[in-house]
Amino acid sequence: MRKFSDALYLSCLTLWIGGMWSIGYMVAPVLFASLADRQLAGLLAGKMFALIGWVGLGCAAYLLIFLVVRGGVRAFRSAMFWLILVMMLLTAASQFGIQPLMAQLKADAWPREVMETVLRDRFAAWHGISSILYLVQSMLGLWVVIWSGRGLK
Repeated sequence: MRKFSDALYLSCLTLWIGGMWSIGYMVAPVLFASLADRQLAGLLAGKMFALIGWVGLGCAAYLLIFLVVRGGVRAFRSAMFWLILVMMLLTAASQFGIQPLMAQLKADAWPREVMETVLRDRFAAWHGISSILYLVQSMLGLWVVIWSGRGLK
């Protein structure tokens, strides 16, 4: 059973952090570069970011439980535990705070594209905040991957 939980731990790290890097730094830029309709590109990218957010919340929950079960109270002194917790909190802030706010701005702009309305500046500001949080998550995720071997020893 220990080998299975270790494999699931590494799979969760790979799925969540690899997915974040793939979607954020490869897929989304390709969508915007390839599709003539920027609104469609944004819609597709948004759906993928939301999906990886849910994957992240699920994976983070497992990773934290794994670390606590494996290390007991020592897990709370582990940098890995705190990195994953911070990443999970940033994901939750994006999923339940920023993304719904941006969706509401888009809905308020309907039938026009949000970037063609007076809501443009607010949307751009929240998009910028979201991008910064995503970058921070990505860097923390890279740190987690680099240190992942330490967490299983």
